[in-house]
Amino acid sequence: MAKRELGKAFEPAAAEKRLYEYWLKNNYFHAQDESEAPAFSIVIPPPNVTGMLHMGHALNNTLQDIIIRFKRMQGYNTLWMPGMDHAGIATQNVVEQQLIKEGTSRHELGREKFIARVWEWKEKYGGVIINQLKRLGCSCDWERQRFTMDKGLSNAVREVFVRLYNEGMIYQGDYIVNWCPRCHTAISDLEVEFKQDQSFLWNIRYPFADGQGEIVVATTRPETMLGDTAVAVHPNDERYKDKIGKYVILPLMNKKIPIIADDYVTMDFGSGAVKITPASDPNDFAMAQRHNLEIIAVIDGNGFINENGGVYKGQDRYEARKNVVDDLEKGGYLVGTEPYAHNVGQCYRCKTDIEPMVSKQWFVKIKPLAKQAIAAVVKDKTKIIPKTWEATYFEWMNNIRDWCISRQLWWGHRIPVWYCENCKKVIVATVDPDKCPDCGGTSLKQDEDVLDTWFSSALWPFSTLGWPKETKALKTFYPTSLLITGFDILFFWVARMMMMGLYVMKDVPFKHVYLHALVRDEKGEKMSKSKGNSIDPLLMIDQYGTDAFRFTLAAYTAQGRDVRLSPERIEGYKFFVNKIWNASKLTFTNLEDFDESATLNVADSLPDIWIKARLNRAIEEITLSLDEYRFNDAAAAVYRFIWHELCDWYLELSKPVFYGKGAPEKRQAAQKTLYVVFQTMLQLLHPFMPFLTEELWQVLRGSDKDSIMVSKFPVIKEEWINEAAEKEMEMIMEIITSVRNIRGEMRIAPSQKLNVLISAADEQTSKIIEHGENYILNLANLESMKVEINIIEPKGVATAVIGSTKIFVPLAGIVDISGEKARLEKELAKISKDLEQSSRKLANRDFRAKAAPEIIQKEEDKLKDFQKKFATLENALKKLKGLSA
Repeated sequence: MAKRELGKAFEPAAAEKRLYEYWLKNNYFHAQDESEAPAFSIVIPPPNVTGMLHMGHALNNTLQDIIIRFKRMQGYNTLWMPGMDHAGIATQNVVEQQLIKEGTSRHELGREKFIARVWEWKEKYGGVIINQLKRLGCSCDWERQRFTMDKGLSNAVREVFVRLYNEGMIYQGDYIVNWCPRCHTAISDLEVEFKQDQSFLWNIRYPFADGQGEIVVATTRPETMLGDTAVAVHPNDERYKDKIGKYVILPLMNKKIPIIADDYVTMDFGSGAVKITPASDPNDFAMAQRHNLEIIAVIDGNGFINENGGVYKGQDRYEARKNVVDDLEKGGYLVGTEPYAHNVGQCYRCKTDIEPMVSKQWFVKIKPLAKQAIAAVVKDKTKIIPKTWEATYFEWMNNIRDWCISRQLWWGHRIPVWYCENCKKVIVATVDPDKCPDCGGTSLKQDEDVLDTWFSSALWPFSTLGWPKETKALKTFYPTSLLITGFDILFFWVARMMMMGLYVMKDVPFKHVYLHALVRDEKGEKMSKSKGNSIDPLLMIDQYGTDAFRFTLAAYTAQGRDVRLSPERIEGYKFFVNKIWNASKLTFTNLEDFDESATLNVADSLPDIWIKARLNRAIEEITLSLDEYRFNDAAAAVYRFIWHELCDWYLELSKPVFYGKGAPEKRQAAQKTLYVVFQTMLQLLHPFMPFLTEELWQVLRGSDKDSIMVSKFPVIKEEWINEAAEKEMEMIMEIITSVRNIRGEMRIAPSQKLNVLISAADEQTSKIIEHGENYILNLANLESMKVEINIIEPKGVATAVIGSTKIFVPLAGIVDISGEKARLEKELAKISKDLEQSSRKLANRDFRAKAAPEIIQKEEDKLKDFQKKFATLENALKKLKGLSA
């Protein structure tokens, strides 16, 4: 084996840059459009061009890279398609903010110059996240990188729009939409985020037009009453049956509006009568359609009262609310006000309260598309993992509303619709027309709106592969194998890709969808800068290295559970990296004179047989876990094998052989086992820790000719299966552990040699123990070990029990029993006092009411620690009392 000294510790910063460049230089990430190998493909959830790497990205892309590296090593022709989303609202906002700082605006620039400016910004600043993904070790096929606004994808967008339009699936109509007064665009239902608002419910008196009494309505938005066109009651409400069809006077506006009956009204809300403002509420809009009511908009696109609002014209909607309430009170119309908590919709981008607004928009008839997407999941053509998300998917798809796809922005795919100014013909085409097909006129005006960003994203799995062209890549890699994404965009993106994939390609876009949860802090709280609990992934990479960071994410990713993360947890896996590095130094020292080609005529030792059997188990568990997307189980299996079985046991058991205490042939056999096991271990670990494993692989192989990433992922070897050796070794390890535990409990120095008596239940057990005598003497640091069948427990011994086997450690002359008892009793008294104090503090209601949550948590942790210490000391004292008895 080639000699190359490892440094004191792994230096991630230098190694990661060098190794990533090595992978790129050798084109290891590149997929073949045509190959005899089976295809495996993933499309990246395209990050926004404005994006910076956050914990969600880090988790999502780490999981994708683990699977891609795993499948690549299994011999698949793997494609991980990278790219970015043009992010309509977000990108336009960024550039508009720049223009404001320059003292200008997009309107002053004009549309063409503004779009040119956005492209300029994109080339200069956009895509920072791509380099950040490379720092994470992502092995995407970067040569294929796509952008939702590039020429190929823009062609695909137009092609799908025109097809849908020609088939009557796209239409334009007046509809109530969610309007953002800040972004000046409609946003879909999914783009509305809700926050709870502590507001009021105002009860307002609407007098009957005939002067005979009044009806009281309750509202959370009194300013919208300026556009009321009816009052509605439930048809079965006995209180109002004789009032249906009558008229009331709309306060402040002094006009007559009818009382109508509709099943939508809830009889037990407020007075059971509600005001109907069709232009400001989706449910009222639907009621207006059913009853043919007038639709009067009183709030404009900027959130101000318009000319239909009478004396309130020009007022901001919240200023108008205050003034309307004041005037209602002055006019004697305000019956009462009560506190009321309700959800208020906000724009997911700028957090401005959305304003329902009736406007002309473009829509996709979605139900026919949703029907196919539901059937595909029912028939298991696409599997959603975890399966629990299927119910949510079905519920949303079964209750889906038509998709509003137009946005009042400039940055994005402009809607491919033109209007002839001569004959008013509507032209829908994939290429810009130069004249009207009906009248031949050349005065054509394109629709001002752009498409919802999610429209182009919905085509991502096939448009990135070259569609509408019939490319080799499309034939090889569609449908894609897997999509890994956050559950929060199941409807935004996953469902829409399902619908569009089935509509365009007549096949599902992916066979499996793995939905991961959110990354939260270690207490399970949502991360935010305002709370001060957010974690910067790039800072974690700088501090602990990419491998430790990636492994932590995988280790805490359990299906259906949020990932709870803290810098301390990442640091914990940095220690794992150090452990592997130190074990590697020992391994390379032991393999310095190893000749891989040498013929051996000696049988493997028990530890050699055992470690290969355990490695087989690890291979099986890791492979199955990754196949089933159980990332935490796969990480736990590789961790357990490396730390506990390879490092803690095999290397320690084999030290005497490596240090020459035995025949040279035995050493050569152990070297061969160590070489094979260490190499296989690196391959199992590679998908999780790509940089560390590549570095050690090249040292082990003495060359950088072939990367570990294109080596074959380990498979179970029949010749390594040996349950008998596993059981035998388990007995030996349990005896060693039991003696070590007695040392700890009795405070016996590790250097103190002990004499041990072992009572075996039968002859077979006795032979197993005797076979492992050298290992037990060495690792338990014993002077002597005597094994007999069914010994009666001697006096003055500490005892450990393993099934029917008993281990006796004589303590005479080793432990001062009375002195140790006194020490333990003193410690127990102190801990009892601490326990009582901590318990009293936590039982105090004032403390729990006034203390900060982190202080309470700290105290609870202290109590648990005291309880644990108390139990340990109590157990040790019990044993000592038993000895003296």
